[in-house]
Amino acid sequence: MTAKLVVCLFAGSLVWAAPPERVILDLAKSPGAKLRNVPVSAVRLQGGFWEARRKTNVEKSIPTMLQLLEEHGVVDNFRRLSGRKQVARKGPLYTDSDLYKWMEAAAYVLQSEDRPELRAAFDRLTGEILAAQEPSGYLNTYYQDELKDKRFTEMHRGHELYCLGHLLQAAIAYYRATGERKLLDGGMRFADYLVRDFGPTKRPLLAGHPEIELALAELYRTTGKREYLNLAGYILHGDGERLNLSPQQLSYMFSGRPFTDRKIVEGHSVRAGYACSGAADYFLETGDPSFGKTLERLWTDMTQRKMYITGGIGSRSAGEAFGDPYELPNAKAYTESCAAIANMMFNWRMLAATGQARYTDVLEQALYNSVNSGMSLEGTLYCYRNPLELAGGPEERIRNPWYSTTCCPPNLERTFAMLPGYFYSTSGEGLFIHLYDNNDLDWKLEDGTALKLKVLTRYPWEGAADIALNVGRPAEFTLFLRIPGWSERTEVLVNGEPAASSPKPGEYLPLRRRWKAGDIVRVVFDMSPRLVAAHPRVMDNQGRAAVTRGPLVYCLEQPDQKDGAPVLESSFVLSGGAAKDFLPEFRADLLGGVTVLRHRGAASARPFSEIPLYQTLDRAERKPGKPIDLVLIPYYAFMNRGPAAMQVWIPYFRRAAMKM
Repeated sequence: MTAKLVVCLFAGSLVWAAPPERVILDLAKSPGAKLRNVPVSAVRLQGGFWEARRKTNVEKSIPTMLQLLEEHGVVDNFRRLSGRKQVARKGPLYTDSDLYKWMEAAAYVLQSEDRPELRAAFDRLTGEILAAQEPSGYLNTYYQDELKDKRFTEMHRGHELYCLGHLLQAAIAYYRATGERKLLDGGMRFADYLVRDFGPTKRPLLAGHPEIELALAELYRTTGKREYLNLAGYILHGDGERLNLSPQQLSYMFSGRPFTDRKIVEGHSVRAGYACSGAADYFLETGDPSFGKTLERLWTDMTQRKMYITGGIGSRSAGEAFGDPYELPNAKAYTESCAAIANMMFNWRMLAATGQARYTDVLEQALYNSVNSGMSLEGTLYCYRNPLELAGGPEERIRNPWYSTTCCPPNLERTFAMLPGYFYSTSGEGLFIHLYDNNDLDWKLEDGTALKLKVLTRYPWEGAADIALNVGRPAEFTLFLRIPGWSERTEVLVNGEPAASSPKPGEYLPLRRRWKAGDIVRVVFDMSPRLVAAHPRVMDNQGRAAVTRGPLVYCLEQPDQKDGAPVLESSFVLSGGAAKDFLPEFRADLLGGVTVLRHRGAASARPFSEIPLYQTLDRAERKPGKPIDLVLIPYYAFMNRGPAAMQVWIPYFRRAAMKM
């Protein structure tokens, strides 16, 4: 990219802007941002954990999903309006957004590499979409024909703004990848229609499913037109009273009343996560302290009372909603894949606003576990739900190639496609390293100093990472190393010498020095298995423990238990030291190559099928049965071998108590 300024014509007004950087969020001029994004194109994943996932996404997931979108009539919905095809409309009212998310995934792939077939598909789809757009700018395949009079009258459920939001995000990502503005111009025509006709002194506007707020903020960053940010602010400040919606509707939607009035996260988990993300974008652009306080309050409520150990959110299938505090059932966990992605998005923005590693910890937790479990290892099956316990019956076929509501598959695809953009950030002080995997960084500091990094690691299977620096010229700056909250003991060496500062879990370690080409930083995280207990009010997990290692949550799945004991009737037998009780072993031949944990546990003393529904306490007291060898796999890999019993939270006995 050249640094010179160019003139762009946006919707009839001249806006001066530099050629677009290929970033997730363009925070270069955001007054509330402490960190700036590094372009997706500046990071090359190289043969590690996430590169395998990215390759599968590009070569299998994205191509097969486009085929399915065609087969299920999603693209034909646009052709129907343009007269190119005489068909009935198919799918729920929000299907337009599924195509837009697929297009955003393709655009982020193009930010990383040249794929002529993806560019041709994007351009072809752009033509189909814009041919269906009305002269006013309105574009939605559902509210047509006999439903035309219902436009913007069902805003609590209609998804009109939700679909537009995803259109804008796809268009912006493609503009940044290619410089092509055709779809972006079309999206702006719809956005300008909203700016013209809706607002506090005009028609009321409500985002029944938040998403437009994020898109309008990014559209403002892209074009410089303040009207887009103002419209996002109007939606976030809420205008539900003019629409006569009930308090229940407003809570479920997480929209319609002022965002800053929110005390807790509630209602539909994806909507809540997207609303928080949009509000964080607004905070990054305005610095409004009331938004900052609300975001922190909601983040705390979510992470301390309503988030699963996997980083998943949304406990209830009814309304795909958050439950009450500590309402975190395992088998009935809804934990939609889109909700885990929303959790990532929220934390990415909070990290940019604060530079605090606690947000990166949650982002990594959700990414490696609840987001990663959403797509099968082969890349063509998807989880809508991501429960933490399964009985293993054929009716529990959690992974499927298609859903009538197929929001999650393309959402996962766009998340994996943009993943290189999550690894680093810059600030005026230097460079932040957020995630660890084999990669090459080719970018610059904010003062223009050229900087290259090469990271070599076997993370998340091993804890060591070597970071080789190649600075364009010797320069003094700070390298901020994220020390994950789960690493209780971390060793950091700079050119073979211990770092001057002691690493602290859950913080960024600042390494300030005059860096030169050839400097090497070595960081070694504590990868000891950890036993985790839940809050006493999480009723499902009383008397149970979960096992984590590094960023990964582990589970028992039936195919790995060679002693044949049912997973749901097995228990841990603990000696008091997780490092001794759970032995890691890398298995290159299993599930694409994973580190398993071996444990000497116990089978139930009596098969569950023989236990009465009720009995006296003295007879019901649990007793360990015969010793068995248990094998735990990473949670994200569950159900890649067909339906099977699975469990994250396992009952346990303490060995010392058993001898009494």
